[in-house]
Amino acid sequence: MAISSSAQTFTTLANFNSTNGSGPGYVSLVQGTDGNLYGTTEGGGPGGWGSVFKVTPSGTLTTIYSFAEQNGTFPNGATPWAGLVLGTDGNFYGTTIQGGSSTSCSGGCGTVFKITPAGVLVTLHSFSPADGTSPSGGLIQGTDGNFYGTTQLGGANSCDNGGLTGCGTIFKITSAGKLTTLHSFNGADGWKPIAGLVQGTDGNFYGTTVRGGAYGGGAVFRMRPSGALSTMYSFCAQSGCSDGQGPFAPLMQASNGNFYGTTGGGGSNGCVYGYQGGTIFKITPTGTLTTLSSVCVYPEAPLIRATNGNLYGTTVWGGNGNNSFCTADFGIGCGTVFRITPGDVLSTIHNFNNTDGALVYGGLVQATNGKFYGTTWGGGTDSVGTVFSEDVGLGPFITFVLPTGKIGKTAQILGQGLTGATAVTFNGAAATTFKVVSDTYMTAVVPAGSTTGPVVVTTPAGLLSSNVNFRISK
Repeated sequence: MAISSSAQTFTTLANFNSTNGSGPGYVSLVQGTDGNLYGTTEGGGPGGWGSVFKVTPSGTLTTIYSFAEQNGTFPNGATPWAGLVLGTDGNFYGTTIQGGSSTSCSGGCGTVFKITPAGVLVTLHSFSPADGTSPSGGLIQGTDGNFYGTTQLGGANSCDNGGLTGCGTIFKITSAGKLTTLHSFNGADGWKPIAGLVQGTDGNFYGTTVRGGAYGGGAVFRMRPSGALSTMYSFCAQSGCSDGQGPFAPLMQASNGNFYGTTGGGGSNGCVYGYQGGTIFKITPTGTLTTLSSVCVYPEAPLIRATNGNLYGTTVWGGNGNNSFCTADFGIGCGTVFRITPGDVLSTIHNFNNTDGALVYGGLVQATNGKFYGTTWGGGTDSVGTVFSEDVGLGPFITFVLPTGKIGKTAQILGQGLTGATAVTFNGAAATTFKVVSDTYMTAVVPAGSTTGPVVVTTPAGLLSSNVNFRISK
């Protein structure tokens, strides 16, 4: 399936133990302005119904919030499946698939919440069947400052969800909690969007559903900010679903404009017990899909583009790190970290062995120190998950809280070693106003004459370039 790659340094940074959380599910960590990483667990914590945690790059883990039952209800939510997004206000935003004030769902229909880095949580919205239920995907902050997300179920149209109503929705919510349903899926255009969205460079939103579409195997869609939705591709268009089936993860847009993603089923390989193990694909903005690889390892997490131009991702199963836990039922390993080069060559760079983690549902994040960080749902010393890092020798860089802005507005920059910075340029245009807030966070006013392109910060240790272009908006 893949070429094995050496010269990588893997480190298990922290182990979950139920008390500090258990089972970080479809979680990609996010870097805060303080340089630490933040995420969620779907279970455990002092309250027993999931947690929000902070972990330092060296591995010190702190639970900053625990979801809990209160008099038989969960007013602040329960069971967060997805990770967090850092807002431009410095707070984090996320979702829970259960809890909230609605009594129309057993245990609540789910929530949207805001949480400060210190752990003060505010429930912004409680879902009901009319506006969506069970939001399992993460939020993104759009270029307009609002947050966008999906719910698995609920909405205006009915699909067969085992007694639950609704095919799922796409919503917009302000930082103050005003929610607008932008689209209700109807089955034909998709059904059950488990993943969150990505905003493309054209300003439109792109995403996936695990079911529905023309052939029932899920769909890739594009939605305009107004809510007008079009289906770009329906999976299972090919015999035996060789093109993939059931995309669980958000898409990623590469610098070439194409989107990359994964499916949790389908493909051309007959895997364990005859099941197909999934695919890795790319799709153009016009909807032309190419299957890059058919695998037997269930890739269910988003891909990321690293500073070296390669794509990196994880698989739930697979690899050669077998032991009794991972082989008892499936016989196909504990999960992997993999790399895809611009030439679409796939290489495995780490095989999990249960001791260092197992069942990798979450994706990776490249922190501004150059290393990759991620979580496993199981494995580790207490068998309920780990936090890990993978160092492939990439150097530090800068990135943005929001990679777009207008001339004259303030851009927020994340990095390493920013103390003492002497200059900031936006695609060559020098910023005359900038402020170093901490060693890992600074701001700069976008100067006149700026055009879309990289941002470079001059620090005492040298130049730090951005991993993505900063887009100048009108």
